[in-house]
Amino acid sequence: MSLPRDKNVSYYAREVPEIPDATKKILEKYSKIPPEQVNSHCFKIRDEAWEIYPYPCIGTFRFLDVSVSRFPNYDEIIQRLRTNNQVLLDLGCCFGQDLRHFVYDGAPSENLYGCDLRLDFMNIGYDLFLDKNTLKSKFLAADVFDDQSALETLKGKIDIIVSSAFFHLFDLERQKVVARLVVRLLKPRKDSLLVGRQIGNLTPMRREYKHRPGTHVFRHNVETWKEFWNEVGEETGTRWDVQAELEGHQRMPVPSQTQEEIVDGDMRWLVFAVRRLE
Repeated sequence: MSLPRDKNVSYYAREVPEIPDATKKILEKYSKIPPEQVNSHCFKIRDEAWEIYPYPCIGTFRFLDVSVSRFPNYDEIIQRLRTNNQVLLDLGCCFGQDLRHFVYDGAPSENLYGCDLRLDFMNIGYDLFLDKNTLKSKFLAADVFDDQSALETLKGKIDIIVSSAFFHLFDLERQKVVARLVVRLLKPRKDSLLVGRQIGNLTPMRREYKHRPGTHVFRHNVETWKEFWNEVGEETGTRWDVQAELEGHQRMPVPSQTQEEIVDGDMRWLVFAVRRLE
């Protein structure tokens, strides 16, 4: 039996923060959780996930911030899913919270895939949203750096990929590996789409990832993110239109202003849409 995970860290929140309205609506209307039980339900699920792996995004309840609804081209995405029978993959889906938002807004759940490294987290998603017997989406446990993973079965079959809080976990070299995987997974045609958000910086920077000592991550700004996809295009024989913006610092959810993760005032959310041109 494994020992309990340490909760005496800055990124383990002792209370559930204010839940965004979009997420609260899904939990109350889609999952049918009584409003007065939503907070206690989320706290219980968070602690179950914490015992699997204590990621900062778990400890701080960031999984409750369903950001896809705020993406500039969300209406296009939901229209493509509703009316064109298109297929979407959430790459690095955690609990599958973004997928539930698409389903709540009318996307056929059988056309949605979720992928994460840990199947345990995807199973916890069923407990969070109480939809084990109704959701028809398919979940895959896969390592994006394994070219023999289950993701290879989806090669060339995906119309839209959502990937939030994922690319920023890696250095530039490994980000390139993920990007080439995205190119392989998307259908080789115009308007295949990658959307998401990740931690960025006004000044692009490489830094050590404090939760994995000895490893480094790279944070883009708009210019380096566009350059990155130009390079990916040259390497893969494809062309991409990149729309991106850095959101204001006040929208970066952190448990406290003293957390070491805040390096300086340059940190922002980088929101992006990468669209295939040919």
